[in-house]
Amino acid sequence: MIQVCLNGRRGADESAAVPLSPDALARSAAAAVAAGAEDVHVHPRAPCGGESLSPGVVAATLSAIRAAVRVPVGVTTGAWAEPDPARRVELVRGWTVLPDHASVNWHEPGAEELAAALLERGVAVEAGLWSGTDGAALFGRSPHAPGVLRVLAEVTDTDPATAPESARRLLDELGDAYGGKVLLHGEDGGAWPVAAVAVRLGLHTRTGLEDVLYLPDGRRAASNEELVAAAVALAR
Repeated sequence: MIQVCLNGRRGADESAAVPLSPDALARSAAAAVAAGAEDVHVHPRAPCGGESLSPGVVAATLSAIRAAVRVPVGVTTGAWAEPDPARRVELVRGWTVLPDHASVNWHEPGAEELAAALLERGVAVEAGLWSGTDGAALFGRSPHAPGVLRVLAEVTDTDPATAPESARRLLDELGDAYGGKVLLHGEDGGAWPVAAVAVRLGLHTRTGLEDVLYLPDGRRAASNEELVAAAVALAR
């Protein structure tokens, strides 16, 4: 499975191709799905451009994307969007339109409570386990671990020469407990080398302007659609 991560924390200052508004996100999602993406991950943006987990912003984003695609759509719950753990839980409990899944970064404070709030609302959880953090160890002790939708094994090493080995170390930390539920991905310079590891191991992966701005041949990506098409070609 290839997931498309539409925008992440990037803005137009990094690439004019990054979609921000609900309409732009919907168009980008539709093109990416047509290119082969089977799942969507998005960071909802307020009209000012900042990331937001507020019920209104999440509802507008999800409604627009779901009008354009018929695949699962998930959102971030990253601490950068709302630093206060209690406030993040409060916002999740106030969502009026629910995503199919939401990512929870296990190294961030309040991860257990946030996961519980999502599961109580019927939202599946993607467990974000970042290399270089204690996320994998904390998740291994979590009572929620058996019930997550998948593990997002996120390799933060951006050096293309060392990212594959960082990916293997992170997978070793996870062990064999999660089987086919692992989505392995990298970022920036490590994105395509880590995607190649995922393909070789038969794991899910993802691509999109959140993770990488360049195609495997070094050309700057013009869209999420281009990135997904390149990931599909890599998987073949």
